[in-house]
Amino acid sequence: MTINKNKNSLKDSLPALGWCLYDWANSAFATTIMAAVLPVYYSTVAAVTLPRNQASSYWGYTNTVAMLIIASLSAPLGAMADAAGKRKSYLLRFALIGILASGLLASVGRGGWLWASFLYIMGRIGFCGGNIFYDSLLPYVAKREDFDRISCLGYALGYLGGGLLLALNLVMILKPRWFGLATPQEGSRISFLTVSLWWAIFSLPIFFLVSEPRADEPRPDQNPFLTGLRRLSATFHQVRQYGQVWKFLLAYWLYNDGIGTIIIMATIFGAEIGIAQKHLIGAILLVQFLGIPFTLLFGWITRFLETKRCILLGLAVYTLAAIGGYFMRTPLHFWILAVTVAMVQGGCQALSRSLFGRMIPQEQSAEFFAFYDISTKFAGIIGPALFGLIGQLSGSSRYGIISLIIFFLLGGWLLIQVRPDEKSQKSESRNSKNAPHLSLSDV
Repeated sequence: MTINKNKNSLKDSLPALGWCLYDWANSAFATTIMAAVLPVYYSTVAAVTLPRNQASSYWGYTNTVAMLIIASLSAPLGAMADAAGKRKSYLLRFALIGILASGLLASVGRGGWLWASFLYIMGRIGFCGGNIFYDSLLPYVAKREDFDRISCLGYALGYLGGGLLLALNLVMILKPRWFGLATPQEGSRISFLTVSLWWAIFSLPIFFLVSEPRADEPRPDQNPFLTGLRRLSATFHQVRQYGQVWKFLLAYWLYNDGIGTIIIMATIFGAEIGIAQKHLIGAILLVQFLGIPFTLLFGWITRFLETKRCILLGLAVYTLAAIGGYFMRTPLHFWILAVTVAMVQGGCQALSRSLFGRMIPQEQSAEFFAFYDISTKFAGIIGPALFGLIGQLSGSSRYGIISLIIFFLLGGWLLIQVRPDEKSQKSESRNSKNAPHLSLSDV
């Protein structure tokens, strides 16, 4: 009897493990390409022909374009996935886009900033678009009471997986001759290929271990995209009537703007002020490994402190980090900033995801998570664009990083107003009677 229980327990945990391992897989893109190696390579090789101090501005604009595209697509795609029950299918397609773009970055040479920007945009579309469908699978691999733990475990594995590959890539860049390479630049290009392979290999578990959630099948004469848009329209009205969910999305949109901008702009900002590549990548690597225990710690703290208060604690630390970034001058300052961010980055994002997951109806998780993810994408439009514009106008990115404080303050203030439990009592009851819900039979 005990043996059978253990077998059943292991079988039941495999979908959650497979789901978490996708974070391990695609975090290679987040660490090596988004945060560490490509920003430095973009500044020192691809954009070296641009005017002085303009690489960070162009990098910011590149991220803005990528997020504008994915923000326009994410909500209709989420509705399509719910309508046809094809979350895994859409996840696979976006993952393949990101995997291919990552590998092609190895072809970028000196002065090829436009080609690098294009491939990076495609890679971010694959990365962010896939995460819509990845996040929407959380309610189907974990019980509601386990959302915090599983979400934090996914982020922790992402830190570990992305960190291990980044460590290998750092050695490849600092000691290229150990790998038969002539220059650090060759090491950087090969690192883009390793991201492509890592992402492809470790994405396999989610497709084999996680079942596709059942959904109503559209009739043969229905256009899936139009069906998705119609469902999206109904869901938009429904989200608006979930008052606390809507308020949380606005708060998340603001504070995650600051978080995302720090992630994608910190390294190129460090390169611009003269900090050596070994310190920049080494500090990002430190964030990956420190992020593991701190993310798990945030999941543990929720046993004693409500999830919302844990997020607010993280936002207070981020505000201090933005202030410190303005005064950054030396490699030691960059390392201190990295440690500060590592303490709260994974926890804030993981707990935001799990808090939202508890506030939404499970059967419409892809559509609601599309609104969640579109908040991230629109945040990714404003933050980097503001950072780049301020840097270009002032001639220094220091004013760009200090401007991020407003996002943490406003986002935190709105989050204080959110009452997560109210939705399940009042709003949900109201919506069950009044909210317009569009089924496929109505389309």
